[in-house]
Amino acid sequence: MRETLPGSEDKTAASVRPSVLGRFWIYQRERFPVVAHGILIAAFSSSAVCFSSLLRGKTGLPAPLTVIVAFSTAFLFFLQLRIADEFKDLEEDRRYRPYRAVPRGLVSLRELGMLGVAAAVIQLLLGLALDPSLLLLLAVAWTYLALMSKEFFVGEWLKRHPVLYLISHMVIIPIVDFYATACDWWPAGNGPPRGLGWFVAASYSNGIVIEIGRKIRAHADEETGVNTYSALWGPRVAVLVWLGAMLTTAVCAVQAAAQIDFLIPVAIVLAMLLLTAGTVAWRFLSVPTTVRSKWIENLSGIWTILLYVSIGLIPLTWRWWTL
Repeated sequence: MRETLPGSEDKTAASVRPSVLGRFWIYQRERFPVVAHGILIAAFSSSAVCFSSLLRGKTGLPAPLTVIVAFSTAFLFFLQLRIADEFKDLEEDRRYRPYRAVPRGLVSLRELGMLGVAAAVIQLLLGLALDPSLLLLLAVAWTYLALMSKEFFVGEWLKRHPVLYLISHMVIIPIVDFYATACDWWPAGNGPPRGLGWFVAASYSNGIVIEIGRKIRAHADEETGVNTYSALWGPRVAVLVWLGAMLTTAVCAVQAAAQIDFLIPVAIVLAMLLLTAGTVAWRFLSVPTTVRSKWIENLSGIWTILLYVSIGLIPLTWRWWTL
């Protein structure tokens, strides 16, 4: 049998390293699943446009360009958020999570940085295509994103105050949401329609629902160096805060629905979801397992999709269909 020379294994591994597209395909699967995120962001952005249109008294469907710009820009913002996290969490990932894409060498920060810049160029072109003055709002969103990536220059202090960390970072969600609604009302030149604030507030509190929901774990799944709310506050408090964020979101969403005369359908949908969430929370706290913690995370996503389509896409489609 021929002897294997030292180092030949590394050369063989390098020779079968995936292509750039192959590596980014693996990256998106692990860190930014395009399909799963795309569905959530499509519900988020399209309903933002539809809700704004309803507030302005429009009965027709939004222009395709408006929906495309809102969705694509929002999608790229969330991609940029993921990329920003890769930069600011690199040292912790190297220490505690070497299995992640950047520490193990699947993709480099340089490649991700180039992807983030390309995303910004696309956002710029989309804004110019819809209304050049939208770039003012785009600049605001970019500025806040840049500040977040630097932890507002008080990173160590924020880490010692996790609640402030949470509420400060979630501000990016209503900023992106506001931009998505502006794709509808900004070109009209009449300013934000009355009642829009409830929709934006619902987006903010819903961001907290998603953030906490994905960071509640069974004790056996906790990892050293991975900051979860179940580890920080304990499972019971974390789940109660998650439910409280859901209830706050529901209140804001019902108020938003009242602005477009769609209160009862939205209230029914959210009441059913809250009951489901209560059951899921109770089952997790009674026996906290990996599967039951995933129920919380998955329900957060289901809640988000149904919330947005109920106060945006469905009422506008219903009004267009019945008129």
